[in-house]
Amino acid sequence: MAEQQSQADLDRKAGTQKRGSAALPDRPTSRKMRPLLDLWPYVARRGLIFWPAIILLLAGVAITLYLPVVLRDIVDNGLANNDIPAINQGFITFVLVVVLMTVITSARFYFMSLLGERAAADLRSDVYKKLINLSLGYYSSLRSGEAVSRLTADVTLIESFLGSSASIFLRNTLSLIGALIMMFFLNWRLTGVMFIAVPLVMIPMFVIGTRVRKLSTAVQDRIADAAGEASESLEAIELVQAYGQEATRADRFRQACETAFQAARRRIGAQTLMSASIIFALFVGIAFMAWLAIQEVLAGRMTSGELAQFAMYALSGVSGFGMIADVFNAAMRTSGAIQRCSEILNEEPDIRAPLKPKQMPSPTTGAVRFDNVSFSYPTETEAAALDKFDLNIKAGETVALVGPSGAGKSTVFRMLLRFYDPTAGAILLDGMDARAVKPQDWRAQFGYVPQEAALFSGSAADNIRFAAPDATNEEAIAALEAAEAWRFLQKKQGLDAELGGRGKNLSGGERQRVAIARALVRNAPVMLLDEATSALDAENERLVQSALDKASDDRTTIVIAHRLATVRRADRIVVMDKGSVAEEGDHESLIKQGGIYAHLAELQFNGN
Repeated sequence: MAEQQSQADLDRKAGTQKRGSAALPDRPTSRKMRPLLDLWPYVARRGLIFWPAIILLLAGVAITLYLPVVLRDIVDNGLANNDIPAINQGFITFVLVVVLMTVITSARFYFMSLLGERAAADLRSDVYKKLINLSLGYYSSLRSGEAVSRLTADVTLIESFLGSSASIFLRNTLSLIGALIMMFFLNWRLTGVMFIAVPLVMIPMFVIGTRVRKLSTAVQDRIADAAGEASESLEAIELVQAYGQEATRADRFRQACETAFQAARRRIGAQTLMSASIIFALFVGIAFMAWLAIQEVLAGRMTSGELAQFAMYALSGVSGFGMIADVFNAAMRTSGAIQRCSEILNEEPDIRAPLKPKQMPSPTTGAVRFDNVSFSYPTETEAAALDKFDLNIKAGETVALVGPSGAGKSTVFRMLLRFYDPTAGAILLDGMDARAVKPQDWRAQFGYVPQEAALFSGSAADNIRFAAPDATNEEAIAALEAAEAWRFLQKKQGLDAELGGRGKNLSGGERQRVAIARALVRNAPVMLLDEATSALDAENERLVQSALDKASDDRTTIVIAHRLATVRRADRIVVMDKGSVAEEGDHESLIKQGGIYAHLAELQFNGN
């Protein structure tokens, strides 16, 4: 009992430390325990932590089972014979055993907690590595935030299970088995009665426990709804305040919290009923067992010391059984978490290297060709994003893609970067099919500037070297100067300037210029610009456009243009419509054709 109490205190402290100020979220449970076996590779690879923990676990169980023997000797050899020295010696032995048990329990707690942290870190690293390499098609069907949830909440739940719950389960299971064996040899009649009483205690635990688990899941779903409501509003706080919607959004969040409270109240009621049922059955069973045990002593079939020993084993077994039941619930939640992590680890990316990848031509000149390419997004199989799309771009040529929204312009960039593979046709660079080389080698041939600049927390140098990790300070500064970004960064500590999360320390135009510099520093043979000057004012647009023109002199450049004024100097303008090439030529010739481009130009330039 002392060992169980000390372990309970340690586990309670561990739970507090792991959770911090917020409790670990309940996760949906799994009815199958099979996924727990998927954790074995992460445990087995850390033998220097795992095996000491197991040895200490077995030693702790053995000492726990030895304590009642010491108590029996105190009663039978000391108390029954009124032998004071024997009583004193017995209690000294008892204290020494407790001290040894405390040391072993603490050491086991250390190794088990360390094992949980180590295995969770390995698992979290593997899951993230897999997530970062999965194709965009996987994320298109994934609920927003679900990937991060699996990476954080699910792995944290697994960490808690390995570091605490698994240890409790193993220790109490072994202690329960050992106690039952010792009880059987002490008095098989009383032990037989226990085997009848235990199922009676288990019935309310499993019947009502199923209801509690369902209600717990419902509560967490409602809490998730409330959290989603709050996150949505806080991320758009400027818009909320600009339109005076503070009270409305606060009311919606309060209603979501109220719904979560009502679900929690139903769960609390079920938990109360389950606890009351278990306590009643447990203490009635203990009282009945005590009555039978006294009858055995009065009949001379047990000594008083054996009765004390049997009672200690019984209390230890009952307490251990209760802890096992709690861990069983945690194991089911953990099983569900492991299953979700395993789904990610077992996911095969749509875009992957061939068995025998070829090498890109060296040097790569940047000649791009779309050969009768057709493609539909996984979530929109009925509508073709590209339909028998043909396009030849010479090395060093600057080509602008224009057309109405949904024409397929952004899809061309996604296909060039090999986020997706075509369902028909081929995409070639210098005659090399994209599917014949490693995705990383293929993408290394492209510099990319998205329409909305995506920057990362860290310094300006970190963001520039994101595209070229080996770039020198001189190369980074040259790229920033070409993108007209060095001037304002010099006022913010230069390359050491902290850009903040998502570049929030910069204005929209400044973020865009840093993104342009990031693409330039890569010095790739093909540059992809998705309306790269859209966030700039007129003066900076002119300067950056001039820099991009110079950067395009010795490389192939493909520009997605919404503002036609930015593409007049392109070598060729390709007009797209419904995933195909509708028109192509220079600005003047397309105006004369009087087609889609002429219509778009008239709308933009004449305002009609």
